[in-house]
Amino acid sequence: MTVVQDLINRNRAGEPVGLPCFCTANEHVLRAVLSYAKQTGFPTVIEATCNQVNQDGGYTGMTAADFMSWLRGLADDAGVPMDQLILGGDHLGPNPWREEPVEMAMEKARALVKSYVQAGFRKIHLDASMACGAEPNPTFVQIAERAADLCAVAEKHAPNPADLIYIIGTEVPIPGGETEEPDALDVTSVDRFRDTIDTHRAAFKARGLDDAWTRIVSVVTQPGVDFGHTSIYPFVPEKAQPLSDAILNEAGLTFEAHSTDYQAADALAALVEKHFFFLKVGPELTFRFREAVWALAEIEDQMEVDAPSRIREVLERQMTDRPEYWRDYYSGSEADISRLRVYSYSDRIRYYWADREVSTALDKLLANLSHMEIPETIVSQSFMGLEFGEITTDPAELLEGHIHKCVARYFRAAGMA
Repeated sequence: MTVVQDLINRNRAGEPVGLPCFCTANEHVLRAVLSYAKQTGFPTVIEATCNQVNQDGGYTGMTAADFMSWLRGLADDAGVPMDQLILGGDHLGPNPWREEPVEMAMEKARALVKSYVQAGFRKIHLDASMACGAEPNPTFVQIAERAADLCAVAEKHAPNPADLIYIIGTEVPIPGGETEEPDALDVTSVDRFRDTIDTHRAAFKARGLDDAWTRIVSVVTQPGVDFGHTSIYPFVPEKAQPLSDAILNEAGLTFEAHSTDYQAADALAALVEKHFFFLKVGPELTFRFREAVWALAEIEDQMEVDAPSRIREVLERQMTDRPEYWRDYYSGSEADISRLRVYSYSDRIRYYWADREVSTALDKLLANLSHMEIPETIVSQSFMGLEFGEITTDPAELLEGHIHKCVARYFRAAGMA
C-alpha cells in the first residue's frame, strides 16, 4: 500500500489527515518547500499545471521532462530523496489549446498527458471540462469520455501504470484563477457529484480501464471556497456536509479542494475533516514570497546601498510593459489597478519573477544584503513577529522562513505537523 492510499484510508475512517499540494514553478518557493520536506520527512506533493508546463513550454518555458529534471536538481541540492516527493500534473487536458477545434485540442491534450507520465509524474488530474473551438459547453458524458480518452494515453505510456493515481472532476475555476470577483459560491450538489462519478465510471468501463478506475483516489468538487482580488470566501462545513457524507458511499475516494489559498487555519483543518483530502495551494505561496521580497527591499532602503536593486521599480516597469498576465483580471481606477498588480490575492505578479530583468534585480537584492551586517532591529521592523533571540539577518533564510509560514500551516491543517 502506498503512502497516499494509507493516508486516504485513514481519512475515510475519520482520522483528520490529508496532503497539501504545492502548485508552483517559482524556484525560491520550491527550494523553501523542499527545505521543509528535508526538515520534516513528510511526503510532499509538488504539482505543475497544464499552463505552466507543457510540450510547447507553457509560461515557464519548460516541458514536463524539463520540469522533472529541474526539480530533481533542486531536490538533490536540498538533500530530499525523490521517493519522498509525489509529482502531480494539474488540469491535464485541452485547456491551453481550447481556442482550437476540439479534435485538434484533444490531440494536443493526449500529447500533454503522454509527456507528463513519461517524465515520471504520478498524480494525474484529468480535466477535459472546457469547451473547445466553437462547440457548446460539453456535457457530463462528453467530459467523462474525454477524460477516459486521456487516461488511456496515460496507461499506455507510463513506465509503470500501476504507479499512477488519478483525480477526476472539474468544479473549480479554470487554471490561472478567476477573471472576476465571484459573487457567490455554490457547493457542488450531491447529484452533480454522482453524475461525475457515474459518467466517468461508464466511460472508463467502455474503454476497458477497469484497473485504472481502481486508482482514482479523489474527485475535484467545490466545497464553497475561493478567493478574489481582495476577498476570501471561507469554508462553511455545514454547507458541505451532504457532499462529505456522499463520498463515503464511493469506495476508496476522497475529495480534492482547489483554491484553498488564504483560508483560515481552522477552515483548512475542517476541509480535511470533511474528506477534502488534497488541499491545493499556489498563489498563497508566491504571495508570501512577494511579501518577503518587499520586506527585504525595505531593509535595502534602510541600509543605504551604493547600487540598490530597485526590485520594486523593476517589477512595476515589467508589469506595465508586459500587461498580458494581469490586464484581463484587474479593473478599476489607475490607482486601484496599481494596488492590485502588487497586492491582489490572485497574485498575478507571480508570472513575472522568472523575467530576466526581475530575476537579475532579485539576485542583486539578495547579494547586496548578504554582504552587509544588518542590525536585527531593522530586520525585526520589516519582518514583524520574529521572536527575539531567533532573528536571522541572512536574506535567504528570511525569504525561506517567510514562505515556510504557508507550507507549515498547510501541513498542520492536514494533521501532519
